[in-house]
Amino acid sequence: MFDNLPNEVTVFEVGPRDGLQNESKHIETADKVALIEAVARAGLKQIEVTSFVSPKWIPQLADGAQVVSALTLPADVSISALVPNLKGYEAAKASGLKQINLFLSASEAHSKKNINKSVAEAINTMKEVADAALQDGMRLRCYVSTVFACPYEGPVSISAVLKVVEGLVAIGVHEISLGDTIGAANPLQVKQVLDALRGLISFERLALHFHDTRGTALANVVAGIESGVTIFDSSLGGLGGCPYAPGASGNLATEDLVYMLHGMGIRTGIDLSSLVEAGALAQKLLGKELPGRYLRAELAARAKACAKVGAE
Repeated sequence: MFDNLPNEVTVFEVGPRDGLQNESKHIETADKVALIEAVARAGLKQIEVTSFVSPKWIPQLADGAQVVSALTLPADVSISALVPNLKGYEAAKASGLKQINLFLSASEAHSKKNINKSVAEAINTMKEVADAALQDGMRLRCYVSTVFACPYEGPVSISAVLKVVEGLVAIGVHEISLGDTIGAANPLQVKQVLDALRGLISFERLALHFHDTRGTALANVVAGIESGVTIFDSSLGGLGGCPYAPGASGNLATEDLVYMLHGMGIRTGIDLSSLVEAGALAQKLLGKELPGRYLRAELAARAKACAKVGAE
């Protein structure tokens, strides 16, 4: 076990989009910009900053274009946004983004609930966007939801996942993120799915996106690493979930992921202390404690230390 650990892992931050989209408290554009810039200062190089979905569905992210235009980031930080269709793509393109993120489900029921399309229809819609984006020189990422289990159908067959991945490879998607939308996967399932994908797609093009609903996210990350995946999605403080997936609690917290990886001797390029500062900012903006375990423990320890100093 652990004989072939990678030297480095890429952490893909989804909090500014996947996390904030579920928050009822309105966050001002300037505050979103400050949060994204704080995440970048911590060393995150891949950040999903917003979406170009209809404001009717995601009002929190209606200011996507303004957020993108206001950001001041190092040249080596790559930002991207979620795009549902050609209209969203045109808005993302106009904002100057060089990468867009698409999405679809592996299960039919979730696809119908989420976007009111079958999986086949979703891939056809995605191909229209992909064709336009590739012609414009865009980089394409795609999230595949309900890879391991669906809140409406239960377990999802590996054959269904393979069919979706085959379709995405065929339309030219550069990177595919496999999502455990309701946090139901276990390490054996992760290994089984990845074993089935060998030969179909290079694992350099695969990412894994876990939710921590049942406390298995970090164990699943380790299973992914052992299988050869080196890109993992996470969300600052554990923000996020899925509004169309009942029971989907927060994403894997970026702080928890980075803490574990560093403890295993795997580089991320992220400064954990600065990441905690970004998490503290997120808590302040949202007015609530975030679920990330490392963040909560570190902030509690800092508060205790400050109280001790103040009493002396």
